[in-house]
Amino acid sequence: MDLTFSPEEQAFRDEVRAFLTTSLPPAMRHRVLEGLLVPAADTIAWQRILHRKGWGGPNWPVEFGGTGWDPVRQFIFEEECAAAGTPRLLPFGLKMVGPVIQAFGNAAQKARFLPRILSAEDWWCQGYSEPGSGSDLASLRTEAVREGDHYVVNGQKTWITLAQHADWIFCLVRTDKAAKAQAGISFLLVDMHSPGVTVRPIVMLDGGVEVNEVWFEDVKVPVENRVGEENKGWTYAKFLLGHERANIAGIGGSKRELARLTRIASLERKNGRPLSEDPLFAARLAQVEIDLIALEITNLRVLSAEAEKRTPGPEASLLKIKGTEIQQALTELMVQAVGPYALPFRIGALEDGFQGPPVGPDYAAPLAATYCNMRKASIYGGSNEIQKNIITQMILAL
Repeated sequence: MDLTFSPEEQAFRDEVRAFLTTSLPPAMRHRVLEGLLVPAADTIAWQRILHRKGWGGPNWPVEFGGTGWDPVRQFIFEEECAAAGTPRLLPFGLKMVGPVIQAFGNAAQKARFLPRILSAEDWWCQGYSEPGSGSDLASLRTEAVREGDHYVVNGQKTWITLAQHADWIFCLVRTDKAAKAQAGISFLLVDMHSPGVTVRPIVMLDGGVEVNEVWFEDVKVPVENRVGEENKGWTYAKFLLGHERANIAGIGGSKRELARLTRIASLERKNGRPLSEDPLFAARLAQVEIDLIALEITNLRVLSAEAEKRTPGPEASLLKIKGTEIQQALTELMVQAVGPYALPFRIGALEDGFQGPPVGPDYAAPLAATYCNMRKASIYGGSNEIQKNIITQMILAL
């Protein structure tokens, strides 16, 4: 694959850089580049800045209000945003439910939901996993019983990322208990403000609240909020999971974190010399960089497939596996680089302006919490062990 960008693509990169230089608020940039907590307000504000520019849907076609960029321009945009330190765009609307609605929703659903995703009027979350139904998603038990022009939903979803901020949740629910596990599932869009919806936070190892339980108790959902056909939700779920797993790779973010790790290694000392000159550490750093380059090439292949309207194949699972392994390796090396300065575990250190007792350099303060948080990366979106099974099955079926 030729990775040389054309003059037009280089000009586009310059345009993106110029926009980011003038439009990205410095406080947002600081929080992202230093690995600090990015508040929900930053995420919403940045999406609205992009929306005003006409760039709110970098991966969407023009007909739905997106940019219509080809895969190369999408890649360049995401890479430049990550390097500049922009808040992450919410994937649940832009890269998950948005493409599902575009592909399988009706005209009314497209008109109602898609513009509000672009303008950040609606915050979406994903309602897939349940207690006992994570990697084996087809065993889910949340039930939706149709009563006239609405469904009555009862059940529980868990590990729901950022549900505490969400306005809507897209859910897989069982609508036919007599059918085979994968054949009796439907795809519903549920208003999080509906009576009977309860969000309960789950405090994670790093002390933060990023995931939640979501309970449904006799929640009424209009039939018009069902995407596609009843009992065909597994088809739409597989379509969405391909996009989710490719997105989890996080190439641009890993490049940014690699630069941060390199900076930390140049500041830390071992035997009077920069840690970056230590042969063992330098070798591990080089291996992560090599893995990231290889992953980037695979990511471009997946983007090219999407441009040709082909659903991601085993490459999507490969991106998920290697992408999360690289993310975890980067956090491990950062903690190793600062040594004992990573030991004081202070969740408050993730807050911008934290004023705690001085324990080592400022850049070391958030590293332990980030390390703990990233342990989940190899589990969400389908555990890496399950992804290896998927790759094997898809390749052997060819």
